[in-house]
Amino acid sequence: MKIIIIEDEVKAAKSLSGLIAKIKPDASVDAMLNSIEQAVAYLSANEPPDLIFMDVQLSDGLCFEIFKMVKISSPVIFCTAFGEYSMDAIKSNGVDYLLKPFSAGDLEAAFKKMDNFRNFFQERKQSDWEELIKRLDRNEGKTSFLVFHNNKYITVRTDQIAYLYIKYDSPYMVTFQQQKYIIPQTLEQIQSQLSSKQFYRLNRQYLVNFDAIKEVEHYSARKLALHLSVPTDEPLVVGKEKITHFLQWMENR
Repeated sequence: MKIIIIEDEVKAAKSLSGLIAKIKPDASVDAMLNSIEQAVAYLSANEPPDLIFMDVQLSDGLCFEIFKMVKISSPVIFCTAFGEYSMDAIKSNGVDYLLKPFSAGDLEAAFKKMDNFRNFFQERKQSDWEELIKRLDRNEGKTSFLVFHNNKYITVRTDQIAYLYIKYDSPYMVTFQQQKYIIPQTLEQIQSQLSSKQFYRLNRQYLVNFDAIKEVEHYSARKLALHLSVPTDEPLVVGKEKITHFLQWMENR
């Protein structure tokens, strides 16, 4: 198995290469690339590898730009510290999505998942894939959530959720009516059930609804500050590494 790694952190790339050698001793890492520019040049000049490990946030932008500049037929396992790019990853040959820091067990599970997908792909008809792609493109997400509050089960419509956040390791849901509910799922699990067009993961703590964003302003030279129509416990800031992706999300409605 021929593998390439696209990762802008040298230490992370070497660590991943070492894990691959332990888990897949028959595999070879043919290249370690650290930017969109290097990746496009390599993929344009060489035969497709059997597998690509790709960091989402590279030194010169988001890795999804690579797919716009060169055709990639290889399966991709994405690696990132943030979870909000999962739908983009699925649409870009993604067979798995590893959140940093990940363990050898996570990597081993990703290889197993790739093998299962390969067998599954061989059994599916083209019509099945066309239907799957249509469903992914719609990306409508759940329409409601069931929460337990004051000894009662309550249904909260998704369009009534202003934002979700974590406080003291507990995830909370806040509605436009400023009702707050604790939820028995992680923020990652909730995010995977929501429309990525409607909800954005600002950081590890906050997931916000587009309709709750009142205004966006420059917080500093390289950051943005968000003001929601519903009060938050702390200021919401978009870091410099996510500004471009966030503004694209805001624009592509």
